[in-house]
Amino acid sequence: MARTYLDFERPIAELDKQVEELLTSESESAPAVAELRQKSENQLKALYNSIGPWEKTQVARHPARPHYSDFVEALVSDYTPLSGDRKFGDDHALLGGLGKIRGQSVVVMGHEKGTDTETRLKHNFGMANPEGYRKAVRLMDLAERFSIPVVSFVDTAGAFPGRGAEERGQAEAIARSIDRGLSLRVPFVSVITGEGGSGGAVAIATADSVMMLEHSIYSVISPEGCASILWRDGARAQDAAKAMKITAQDLKKLGVIDQIIKEPVGGAHRDTHVAVKTVGAAIVKNLKDLSALSPDELIKRRRDKFLNIGRALIE
Repeated sequence: MARTYLDFERPIAELDKQVEELLTSESESAPAVAELRQKSENQLKALYNSIGPWEKTQVARHPARPHYSDFVEALVSDYTPLSGDRKFGDDHALLGGLGKIRGQSVVVMGHEKGTDTETRLKHNFGMANPEGYRKAVRLMDLAERFSIPVVSFVDTAGAFPGRGAEERGQAEAIARSIDRGLSLRVPFVSVITGEGGSGGAVAIATADSVMMLEHSIYSVISPEGCASILWRDGARAQDAAKAMKITAQDLKKLGVIDQIIKEPVGGAHRDTHVAVKTVGAAIVKNLKDLSALSPDELIKRRRDKFLNIGRALIE
């Protein structure tokens, strides 16, 4: 499968192209190939050590980045998908079910963007309707009833803003999902794996431990949307990305998230196996740490944590 390079990765693309040309030529030179590969690796590492918020936004949106289905397939055994909100229908942008992570029973849910045109349309590009968030509430109710921890994977540009979604109570569904996360009497761990966009992300991220992959983003609005509102110019998205403090590194300093999960050099899309494995290890550790807390302690700690975010920013 051909690799998709981002705009700022063009120097790397040129080096990799030279390697491919050498490998397919009759005059292939092993030392030359090895030298070019090493040069490409060194430049990739240097490049990703210095990328800014806008470049991270591009990485977070990379089509080959691991999605919910990838995490479930690699980390969750005995997975049983659960469908529907018992009110309207089933939403394919927000999936969930029951399974086990290293022997620990969990309720798992998350946004699914899809991997090609057909699946992206099926999953609505990861933008959930109200029934998706009502399904999330149903899953959290189930987890509490049977004392099972909840794990969520966040990757959405935001909740679907269509007319039908608004008519069916999008804002109310998101608010109830946020409230249900805050009131859960079981451990709740959330991982922002790509885009964490607006209320559509927060709806399943009011967790005891909120983690972000190193090159993911988390914001109240997209950089393009912010630029259109502030400057009436969507082309200034790069300026907006910098001003909004949307990177994992900025959000960790602000106390909005709890942990940054390191990605393979060049982003999670370059080695999804390693990225998924690292995420799995972080989830297991956090669930183990949270298992020592009582339900009342979990609720108090979680509520205090989210209230303190606002206080810290004001101060």
